[in-house]
Amino acid sequence: MTQIAAVITTVTLFILPGCKKSNSFVPPPPPQVEVAHPIIASVTPFLEFTGNTQAYRTVELKARVEGFLEKVLLHEGDLVKEGQLLFQIQHDTYEAKLAQAQAEVLGNKAKLMHSETEFRRFSGLLKENAAPQTDVDRWHYERDADKAGLMSAEAEVTLAKLNLSYTQVVAPFNGIAGRRMKDPGNLVGASENTVLAEVNQIDPIYVYFSISEQDLLRVQARKSETQAQSDMAKGRVPQIPVSLGLADEEGYPHDGVLDFAGIRVDSTTGTLLLRAIFPNPNYRVLPGLYARVRASIANPEPELLLPREVVAYDQLGSYVLTIDEKNIVQRKSVQTGAHKDKLVAIIDGVNQSDWVIINGLITAIPGKTVKPIQQEIHLSPESTISPGSVATVVTQ
Repeated sequence: MTQIAAVITTVTLFILPGCKKSNSFVPPPPPQVEVAHPIIASVTPFLEFTGNTQAYRTVELKARVEGFLEKVLLHEGDLVKEGQLLFQIQHDTYEAKLAQAQAEVLGNKAKLMHSETEFRRFSGLLKENAAPQTDVDRWHYERDADKAGLMSAEAEVTLAKLNLSYTQVVAPFNGIAGRRMKDPGNLVGASENTVLAEVNQIDPIYVYFSISEQDLLRVQARKSETQAQSDMAKGRVPQIPVSLGLADEEGYPHDGVLDFAGIRVDSTTGTLLLRAIFPNPNYRVLPGLYARVRASIANPEPELLLPREVVAYDQLGSYVLTIDEKNIVQRKSVQTGAHKDKLVAIIDGVNQSDWVIINGLITAIPGKTVKPIQQEIHLSPESTISPGSVATVVTQ
Protein backbone atom coordinates (compact mmCIF):
# COMPACT_ATOMS: atom_id res chain seq x y z
CA MET A 1 0.00 0.00 0.00
CA THR A 2 2.86 2.28 0.76
CA GLN A 3 4.49 1.51 -2.61
CA ILE A 4 1.23 2.33 -4.44
CA ALA A 5 1.02 5.74 -2.68
CA ALA A 6 4.58 6.57 -3.62
CA VAL A 7 3.93 5.75 -7.29
CA ILE A 8 0.82 7.93 -7.35
CA THR A 9 2.72 10.83 -5.82
CA THR A 10 5.53 10.53 -8.38
CA VAL A 11 3.08 10.48 -11.27
CA THR A 12 1.27 13.53 -9.87
CA LEU A 13 4.50 15.55 -9.65
CA PHE A 14 5.18 14.89 -13.35
CA ILE A 15 1.61 15.69 -14.42
CA LEU A 16 1.06 18.99 -12.49
CA PRO A 17 3.74 21.10 -14.29
CA GLY A 18 2.22 20.19 -17.56
CA CYS A 19 -1.21 21.47 -16.46
CA LYS A 20 0.03 24.95 -15.28
CA LYS A 21 -0.97 27.89 -17.56
CA SER A 22 1.81 30.07 -19.05
CA ASN A 23 2.24 33.74 -17.70
CA SER A 24 1.53 36.74 -20.00
CA PHE A 25 2.29 40.50 -19.32
CA VAL A 26 -0.81 42.64 -18.78
CA PRO A 27 -0.01 46.42 -18.80
CA PRO A 28 -1.30 48.34 -15.74
CA PRO A 29 -4.23 50.69 -16.24
CA PRO A 30 -3.39 54.39 -16.73
CA PRO A 31 -3.08 56.28 -13.43
CA GLN A 32 -6.00 58.40 -12.40
CA VAL A 33 -5.48 62.15 -12.14
CA GLU A 34 -7.79 65.05 -11.43
CA VAL A 35 -7.94 67.80 -14.02
CA ALA A 36 -9.66 71.18 -14.12
CA HIS A 37 -9.88 74.33 -16.20
CA PRO A 38 -8.22 77.49 -14.88
CA ILE A 39 -10.70 79.96 -13.43
CA ILE A 40 -10.85 83.68 -14.23
CA ALA A 41 -10.96 86.37 -11.57
CA SER A 42 -10.11 90.04 -11.34
CA VAL A 43 -6.68 90.36 -9.78
CA THR A 44 -5.11 93.41 -8.15
CA PRO A 45 -1.32 93.17 -8.67
CA PHE A 46 0.79 93.82 -5.60
CA LEU A 47 4.49 94.00 -4.83
CA GLU A 48 5.99 92.50 -1.70
CA PHE A 49 8.80 94.10 0.26
CA THR A 50 10.70 93.57 3.48
CA GLY A 51 11.69 96.36 5.82
CA ASN A 52 11.93 97.50 9.41
CA THR A 53 9.71 99.49 11.72
CA GLN A 54 10.82 102.82 13.17
CA ALA A 55 9.28 105.18 15.68
CA TYR A 56 7.22 108.04 14.32
CA ARG A 57 9.18 110.40 16.56
CA THR A 58 12.03 109.76 18.96
CA VAL A 59 13.95 112.09 21.27
CA GLU A 60 16.77 111.83 23.77
CA LEU A 61 15.97 113.89 26.84
CA LYS A 62 19.13 115.77 27.78
CA ALA A 63 20.03 118.07 30.66
CA ARG A 64 20.29 121.57 29.16
CA VAL A 65 21.51 123.20 32.37
CA GLU A 66 24.01 122.16 35.01
CA GLY A 67 22.79 121.02 38.40
CA PHE A 68 22.06 118.10 40.67
CA LEU A 69 19.23 115.83 39.63
CA GLU A 70 16.63 116.27 42.37
CA LYS A 71 13.69 114.15 41.22
CA VAL A 72 13.02 111.38 38.72
CA LEU A 73 9.29 111.17 38.03
CA LEU A 74 9.66 108.93 34.99
CA HIS A 75 8.46 105.33 35.22
CA GLU A 76 10.33 103.27 32.65
CA GLY A 77 8.11 101.78 29.97
CA ASP A 78 5.07 103.88 30.90
CA LEU A 79 3.03 106.02 28.56
CA VAL A 80 3.78 109.71 28.96
CA LYS A 81 1.75 112.73 27.92
CA GLU A 82 3.03 115.83 26.19
CA GLY A 83 4.21 118.32 28.82
CA GLN A 84 4.38 115.73 31.61
CA LEU A 85 7.20 116.42 34.12
CA LEU A 86 9.77 113.61 34.01
CA PHE A 87 12.93 115.03 35.67
CA GLN A 88 13.56 117.90 38.08
CA ILE A 89 17.03 119.49 38.18
CA GLN A 90 18.16 121.70 41.07
CA HIS A 91 16.37 124.99 40.43
CA ASP A 92 17.06 127.34 43.35
CA THR A 93 20.27 128.62 41.74
CA TYR A 94 18.41 129.54 38.57
CA GLU A 95 15.60 131.19 40.53
CA ALA A 96 18.23 133.40 42.20
CA LYS A 97 19.78 134.25 38.83
CA LEU A 98 16.36 135.21 37.53
CA ALA A 99 15.77 137.50 40.51
CA GLN A 100 19.20 139.05 39.95
CA ALA A 101 18.42 139.69 36.28
CA GLN A 102 15.07 141.24 37.16
CA ALA A 103 16.83 143.55 39.65
CA GLU A 104 19.22 144.63 36.91
CA VAL A 105 16.20 145.54 34.79
CA LEU A 106 14.80 147.74 37.56
CA GLY A 107 18.17 149.46 38.01
CA ASN A 108 18.55 150.13 34.31
CA LYS A 109 15.00 151.48 34.12
CA ALA A 110 15.83 153.98 36.88
CA LYS A 111 19.03 155.07 35.14
CA LEU A 112 17.16 155.47 31.85
CA MET A 113 14.46 157.56 33.48
CA HIS A 114 17.10 159.83 35.03
CA SER A 115 19.07 160.25 31.80
CA GLU A 116 15.91 160.98 29.80
CA THR A 117 14.89 163.66 32.33
CA GLU A 118 18.32 165.30 32.24
CA PHE A 119 18.42 165.17 28.44
CA ARG A 120 15.05 166.93 28.19
CA ARG A 121 16.06 169.54 30.80
CA PHE A 122 19.37 170.42 29.16
CA SER A 123 17.74 170.46 25.71
CA GLY A 124 15.33 173.12 27.02
CA LEU A 125 18.16 175.13 28.60
CA LEU A 126 20.09 175.00 25.35
CA LYS A 127 17.21 176.70 23.55
CA GLU A 128 17.43 179.52 26.13
CA ASN A 129 21.21 179.69 25.83
CA ALA A 130 21.43 178.63 29.48
CA ALA A 131 23.42 175.39 28.91
CA PRO A 132 26.30 174.38 26.63
CA GLN A 133 25.86 171.94 23.75
CA THR A 134 28.35 169.55 25.33
CA ASP A 135 26.00 168.91 28.27
CA VAL A 136 23.13 168.16 25.91
CA ASP A 137 25.33 165.73 23.93
CA ARG A 138 26.53 164.04 27.11
CA TRP A 139 23.02 163.39 28.39
CA HIS A 140 21.97 162.26 24.91
CA TYR A 141 24.72 159.63 25.09
CA GLU A 142 23.78 158.68 28.63
CA ARG A 143 20.14 158.17 27.60
CA ASP A 144 21.01 155.95 24.65
CA ALA A 145 23.51 153.95 26.71
CA ASP A 146 20.91 153.40 29.42
CA LYS A 147 18.42 152.21 26.77
CA ALA A 148 20.96 149.65 25.58
CA GLY A 149 21.67 148.62 29.17
CA LEU A 150 17.95 148.09 29.79
CA MET A 151 17.61 145.96 26.67
CA SER A 152 20.58 143.85 27.75
CA ALA A 153 19.13 143.41 31.23
CA GLU A 154 15.76 142.37 29.79
CA ALA A 155 17.54 139.82 27.59
CA GLU A 156 19.28 138.45 30.70
CA VAL A 157 15.85 138.02 32.30
CA THR A 158 14.67 136.06 29.27
CA LEU A 159 17.74 133.81 29.42
CA ALA A 160 17.34 133.33 33.15
CA LYS A 161 13.69 132.29 32.65
CA LEU A 162 14.75 129.83 29.95
CA ASN A 163 17.43 128.31 32.14
CA LEU A 164 14.97 128.03 34.99
CA SER A 165 12.47 126.29 32.71
CA TYR A 166 15.21 123.86 31.63
CA THR A 167 15.43 122.57 35.20
CA GLN A 168 12.13 120.82 34.49
CA VAL A 169 12.52 118.15 31.82
CA VAL A 170 9.11 117.35 30.32
CA ALA A 171 7.84 114.95 27.64
CA PRO A 172 7.85 116.72 24.25
CA PHE A 173 5.01 114.54 22.91
CA ASN A 174 2.83 111.58 23.76
CA GLY A 175 4.87 108.41 23.74
CA ILE A 176 6.55 105.63 25.69
CA ALA A 177 9.37 106.34 28.12
CA GLY A 178 12.54 104.27 27.86
CA ARG A 179 15.13 103.39 30.49
CA ARG A 180 16.35 106.25 32.66
CA MET A 181 20.08 106.86 32.41
CA LYS A 182 20.66 108.90 35.60
CA ASP A 183 19.52 108.48 39.19
CA PRO A 184 18.61 111.28 41.62
CA GLY A 185 21.63 112.98 43.20
CA ASN A 186 23.84 112.86 40.12
CA LEU A 187 25.37 116.05 38.74
CA VAL A 188 24.07 116.50 35.20
CA GLY A 189 24.76 118.95 32.42
CA ALA A 190 28.29 119.70 33.61
CA SER A 191 30.36 120.23 30.43
CA GLU A 192 28.58 117.28 28.79
CA ASN A 193 25.35 116.40 27.03
CA THR A 194 23.87 114.26 29.76
CA VAL A 195 21.21 111.90 28.35
CA LEU A 196 18.50 111.33 30.94
CA ALA A 197 16.14 109.03 29.01
CA GLU A 198 14.55 108.38 25.63
CA VAL A 199 10.94 108.85 24.60
CA ASN A 200 9.44 107.27 21.46
CA GLN A 201 6.15 108.00 19.77
CA ILE A 202 5.04 104.77 18.10
CA ASP A 203 1.40 105.58 17.33
CA PRO A 204 1.46 105.91 14.39
CA ILE A 205 4.60 103.99 13.41
CA TYR A 206 6.80 104.10 10.33
CA VAL A 207 8.01 101.21 8.18
CA TYR A 208 11.01 101.80 5.92
CA PHE A 209 11.64 99.54 2.93
CA SER A 210 13.20 99.69 -0.53
CA ILE A 211 11.96 99.01 -4.05
CA SER A 212 14.33 97.71 -6.71
CA GLU A 213 15.04 99.67 -9.85
CA GLN A 214 13.32 97.03 -12.02
CA ASP A 215 10.12 97.09 -9.95
CA LEU A 216 10.17 100.89 -9.83
CA LEU A 217 10.34 101.12 -13.63
CA ARG A 218 7.61 98.48 -13.93
CA VAL A 219 5.31 100.48 -11.65
CA GLN A 220 5.98 103.69 -13.54
CA ALA A 221 5.32 101.95 -16.85
CA ARG A 222 1.88 100.87 -15.64
CA LYS A 223 0.86 104.47 -14.96
CA SER A 224 -0.79 106.44 -17.70
CA GLU A 225 0.31 109.99 -18.41
CA THR A 226 -2.97 111.31 -17.00
CA GLN A 227 -2.54 109.35 -13.78
CA ALA A 228 1.07 110.51 -13.41
CA GLN A 229 0.01 114.15 -13.83
CA SER A 230 -2.75 113.64 -11.26
CA ASP A 231 -0.24 112.21 -8.77
CA MET A 232 2.09 115.15 -9.24
CA ALA A 233 -0.78 117.59 -8.75
CA LYS A 234 -1.64 115.96 -5.42
CA GLY A 235 1.99 115.59 -4.36
CA ARG A 236 5.01 113.65 -5.52
CA VAL A 237 4.13 110.65 -3.31
CA PRO A 238 0.60 109.32 -3.99
CA GLN A 239 -1.34 107.96 -1.02
CA ILE A 240 -1.04 104.31 -2.05
CA PRO A 241 -2.66 101.85 0.39
CA VAL A 242 -0.16 99.38 1.82
CA SER A 243 -0.45 96.48 4.24
CA LEU A 244 1.90 95.25 6.94
CA GLY A 245 2.56 91.83 8.43
CA LEU A 246 4.96 90.93 11.24
CA ALA A 247 7.08 87.81 11.48
CA ASP A 248 4.54 85.95 13.64
CA GLU A 249 1.44 87.03 11.73
CA GLU A 250 -0.43 85.39 8.88
CA GLY A 251 -1.03 87.64 5.92
CA TYR A 252 -1.02 91.42 6.27
CA PRO A 253 -3.45 92.47 9.03
CA HIS A 254 -2.27 96.10 9.39
CA ASP A 255 -3.39 98.76 6.91
CA GLY A 256 -1.55 101.99 6.18
CA VAL A 257 -0.48 104.32 3.38
CA LEU A 258 2.73 105.18 1.59
CA ASP A 259 3.81 108.67 2.71
CA PHE A 260 7.43 109.11 1.58
CA ALA A 261 9.67 108.17 -1.33
CA GLY A 262 13.35 108.97 -1.74
CA ILE A 263 14.40 111.55 -4.30
CA ARG A 264 17.10 109.39 -5.91
CA VAL A 265 17.91 105.75 -6.55
CA ASP A 266 20.91 104.47 -4.63
CA SER A 267 23.48 103.67 -7.32
CA THR A 268 25.22 101.15 -5.03
CA THR A 269 22.18 99.00 -4.27
CA GLY A 270 19.93 99.97 -7.18
CA THR A 271 17.01 100.65 -4.83
CA LEU A 272 14.76 103.55 -3.86
CA LEU A 273 13.89 104.15 -0.20
CA LEU A 274 10.18 104.16 0.63
CA ARG A 275 8.27 104.74 3.84
CA ALA A 276 4.76 103.85 4.94
CA ILE A 277 2.84 104.93 8.02
CA PHE A 278 0.52 102.68 10.04
CA PRO A 279 -1.80 103.25 13.02
CA ASN A 280 -0.54 101.51 16.15
CA PRO A 281 -3.09 102.28 18.90
CA ASN A 282 -2.27 99.22 21.03
CA TYR A 283 1.51 99.83 20.80
CA ARG A 284 2.05 96.21 19.73
CA VAL A 285 4.36 97.10 16.85
CA LEU A 286 7.70 98.21 18.30
CA PRO A 287 10.52 100.00 16.50
CA GLY A 288 13.17 97.76 14.93
CA LEU A 289 10.91 94.83 14.04
CA TYR A 290 11.21 92.92 10.77
CA ALA A 291 8.21 93.79 8.61
CA ARG A 292 6.59 92.40 5.48
CA VAL A 293 4.95 95.03 3.30
CA ARG A 294 2.81 94.79 0.21
CA ALA A 295 1.43 97.55 -2.00
CA SER A 296 -0.87 97.58 -4.99
CA ILE A 297 0.75 98.68 -8.26
CA ALA A 298 -2.19 98.71 -10.68
CA ASN A 299 -5.96 98.48 -11.02
CA PRO A 300 -7.66 95.05 -10.98
CA GLU A 301 -7.30 93.01 -14.17
CA PRO A 302 -8.83 89.64 -15.16
CA GLU A 303 -6.34 86.78 -14.84
CA LEU A 304 -6.30 82.98 -15.07
CA LEU A 305 -5.91 81.35 -11.65
CA LEU A 306 -4.68 77.91 -10.64
CA PRO A 307 -3.89 76.31 -7.29
CA ARG A 308 -0.35 77.24 -6.25
CA GLU A 309 0.71 73.61 -5.70
CA VAL A 310 -0.05 72.85 -9.36
CA VAL A 311 2.89 74.96 -10.56
CA ALA A 312 6.19 73.07 -10.47
CA TYR A 313 9.73 74.25 -11.13
CA ASP A 314 12.78 72.77 -12.85
CA GLN A 315 15.87 74.02 -14.63
CA LEU A 316 13.75 75.37 -17.47
CA GLY A 317 11.55 77.39 -15.13
CA SER A 318 7.98 77.08 -13.91
CA TYR A 319 5.53 74.72 -15.61
CA VAL A 320 2.22 72.88 -15.27
CA LEU A 321 1.09 69.48 -16.52
CA THR A 322 -1.89 69.31 -18.88
CA ILE A 323 -3.57 66.60 -20.93
CA ASP A 324 -4.40 66.67 -24.61
CA GLU A 325 -7.43 65.21 -26.40
CA LYS A 326 -5.85 61.72 -26.17
CA ASN A 327 -5.32 62.04 -22.41
CA ILE A 328 -1.56 62.23 -22.85
CA VAL A 329 0.32 64.32 -20.30
CA GLN A 330 1.95 67.47 -21.68
CA ARG A 331 4.45 69.79 -19.98
CA LYS A 332 3.70 73.49 -20.52
CA SER A 333 5.99 76.28 -19.39
CA VAL A 334 4.08 79.09 -17.70
CA GLN A 335 4.75 82.58 -16.40
CA THR A 336 3.27 83.14 -12.98
CA GLY A 337 2.03 86.43 -11.65
CA ALA A 338 0.08 87.38 -8.58
CA HIS A 339 -0.96 84.98 -5.86
CA LYS A 340 -3.23 84.98 -2.86
CA ASP A 341 -4.03 82.23 -0.39
CA LYS A 342 -3.79 78.99 -2.43
CA LEU A 343 -4.20 80.48 -5.91
CA VAL A 344 -1.69 81.91 -8.36
CA ALA A 345 -2.25 83.96 -11.51
CA ILE A 346 -0.96 82.48 -14.77
CA ILE A 347 0.14 85.26 -17.09
CA ASP A 348 1.23 83.09 -20.02
CA GLY A 349 1.46 79.42 -21.01
CA VAL A 350 -2.10 78.06 -20.68
CA ASN A 351 -5.57 79.21 -21.58
CA GLN A 352 -8.99 78.72 -20.03
CA SER A 353 -9.80 75.70 -22.24
CA ASP A 354 -6.78 73.66 -21.11
CA TRP A 355 -7.26 70.72 -18.77
CA VAL A 356 -4.62 71.16 -16.09
CA ILE A 357 -3.69 68.31 -13.75
CA ILE A 358 -4.46 69.50 -10.23
CA ASN A 359 -4.14 66.21 -8.33
CA GLY A 360 -2.06 63.09 -8.95
CA LEU A 361 0.97 64.96 -10.20
CA ILE A 362 3.35 62.30 -8.88
CA THR A 363 1.95 59.63 -11.20
CA ALA A 364 1.62 61.98 -14.20
CA ILE A 365 4.60 61.63 -16.52
CA PRO A 366 4.88 63.78 -19.67
CA GLY A 367 4.23 61.67 -22.75
CA LYS A 368 2.28 59.00 -20.84
CA THR A 369 -1.45 58.38 -20.89
CA VAL A 370 -3.57 59.03 -17.82
CA LYS A 371 -7.19 58.55 -16.85
CA PRO A 372 -8.56 62.03 -16.16
CA ILE A 373 -11.30 62.82 -13.67
CA GLN A 374 -12.75 66.23 -14.31
CA GLN A 375 -13.04 68.56 -11.32
CA GLU A 376 -13.66 72.24 -10.65
CA ILE A 377 -11.37 74.66 -8.85
CA HIS A 378 -13.20 76.06 -5.85
CA LEU A 379 -12.18 79.20 -4.03
CA SER A 380 -11.59 78.87 -0.30
CA PRO A 381 -14.27 80.56 1.84
CA GLU A 382 -11.73 82.92 3.38
CA SER A 383 -10.28 83.91 0.03
CA THR A 384 -10.96 87.41 -1.22
CA ILE A 385 -10.83 86.17 -4.81
CA SER A 386 -14.05 85.38 -6.59
CA PRO A 387 -14.90 85.23 -10.28
CA GLY A 388 -15.79 88.68 -11.54
CA SER A 389 -14.67 90.41 -8.32
CA VAL A 390 -11.46 92.06 -7.19
CA ALA A 391 -8.88 89.60 -5.91
CA THR A 392 -6.31 90.74 -3.39
CA VAL A 393 -3.16 88.99 -4.58
CA VAL A 394 0.56 89.63 -4.50
CA THR A 395 2.87 89.88 -7.48
CA GLN A 396 5.94 87.68 -7.29
